Amino acid sequence: MNYTERYRVKPGAKLNLSKRDPRDTADAEKKSHGRKQLAENVKALADLQHLLHADGRHALLIVLQGMDAAGKDGTIRHVMSGVNPQGCRVHSFKQPTERELRQDFLWRVHQNVPRLGMIGIFNRSHYEDVLIVRVRNLVSKAVWSKNYEHINAFEKLLSDSHVHILKFYLHISKEEQKKRFLRRQNDEKRNWKLSPSDAEERKLWDAYTEAYEAALSKCSTAYAPWFVIPSDRKWFRNLAVSQIIRENLESLDLRFPEPKFDVSKISFD
Repeated sequence: MNYTERYRVKPGAKLNLSKRDPRDTADAEKKSHGRKQLAENVKALADLQHLLHADGRHALLIVLQGMDAAGKDGTIRHVMSGVNPQGCRVHSFKQPTERELRQDFLWRVHQNVPRLGMIGIFNRSHYEDVLIVRVRNLVSKAVWSKNYEHINAFEKLLSDSHVHILKFYLHISKEEQKKRFLRRQNDEKRNWKLSPSDAEERKLWDAYTEAYEAALSKCSTAYAPWFVIPSDRKWFRNLAVSQIIRENLESLDLRFPEPKFDVSKISFD
């Protein structure tokens, strides 16, 4: 199954998330099969990261977005478990600082883009400026409506600079989100992750859905595609994300560089 094509939001297509099944598992009908394939992908990603670093001509930027409890942290923990931490940086975008608010909204983002040879992961991202900013009316529509164009231009700049961008929307149902919140609430090892704001944000589910549909429709491009990943089943979420990352890294024609000198003439006597 080509997950890249199955879950990619086609450029210019209007997205309706209600028509995307958050419980879809494509051809992976059994959890045991999915976990086995995930393990294979994790190993392959470790090898591909090593090659990405050695090649030095490309970088990979992974963007993760989704409703609260969609599994952004879990995706990072499981999918990227085999990569070398020295070559992979995770950045979570929280509420902007006072200094950041004095800059354009992409200023803090650009500073965290991975350099060539590296993998960067954004846990939430520059898309918050067309999501929470829109839903919470933090700025006027005249301001946030221009950000789609700014984001596309920014991502085109990165693409032209050999930063390959893969953006994943972790698609869960409202019912599944409630189940996950209740499990956290009843688990003393996880209830620290809950916040009163989780309940408040949940009330805005429809508004966030509308904002996500607009963002994914307007900003899925050939050079920075969005993927809608069914995420009610965590094992399949991890499988699909890992498979898409693997497929795209393998398409880059990565290769080990040729030595700049005759290594056979190095003496270790």
